[in-house]
Amino acid sequence: MGIEFDIATPEGWHAALAALAWQVDLGVTEVIGDTPVNGYTLPDKTKSAAPAQAARVVETMPTLSPEQRAAAEADHAVDAAKVAAASATTLDALREAMARFDLCELKKGARNLVFADGVAGARVMVLGEAPGRDEDMEGKPFVGPAGVLLDRMFAAIGLSRQAEDKAAGLYVTPVLPWRPPQREPTPEELAMLRPFVERHITLANPDVIVAMGNAPCAMLLGAKGVLRLRGNWAEALGKPVMPMVSPAQLLRNPLAKRDAWADLLAIKTRLSA
Repeated sequence: MGIEFDIATPEGWHAALAALAWQVDLGVTEVIGDTPVNGYTLPDKTKSAAPAQAARVVETMPTLSPEQRAAAEADHAVDAAKVAAASATTLDALREAMARFDLCELKKGARNLVFADGVAGARVMVLGEAPGRDEDMEGKPFVGPAGVLLDRMFAAIGLSRQAEDKAAGLYVTPVLPWRPPQREPTPEELAMLRPFVERHITLANPDVIVAMGNAPCAMLLGAKGVLRLRGNWAEALGKPVMPMVSPAQLLRNPLAKRDAWADLLAIKTRLSA
């Protein structure tokens, strides 16, 4: 049974207009009644003028622009991601929820979902950039030359993805689970996948988060410019966050390794406190 509005009153008219606009946002294109209407029957002019007023409501209802429709779809995707992420109570369940999520266009062009690697529950969680070609092929974050460098960097402060205990472990995950087509992630993509990252952090429950690169800093800290942010502790989701230059950037700019070493020492000091 539908909701009825008294559109003879200003309050009812505006309520009906808002309801119709909401249905348009949901994709409604036709209005069908509960009972069939004989189009050959003349209207009874003695009845209420409500149908005519309802027609005026439809006529005055605003038409959504392509930009407005895109914004509505983006909001819907974020809401759906929040629901899917909140339903996951374990890391395995979160991976399954992400695999079922079909509202991100990146999924269509990716070979594999890149979820995480390392020691679940480790004290340090690295949030990396979006997957590249190597990660997409193997379905694991931080592989290839960048992965080798990452492992060497954290081994220098006693942390490893292969450690047997959580105290010496390292847990890594990308900011997006699917590879963008040779470009940086868009703000819309970061916003869409943020609920999954937030839930991932909650379930992994690290003591320290390392945001490696511009995209992780943008998602967690709302700021870009990792060269400016690095070396300074921040906070997100109640956790200390250390922005760092990504291994891929270090391979392109070896001179930045000195700053990266200082950041690693700061992380080691934080863990020892």
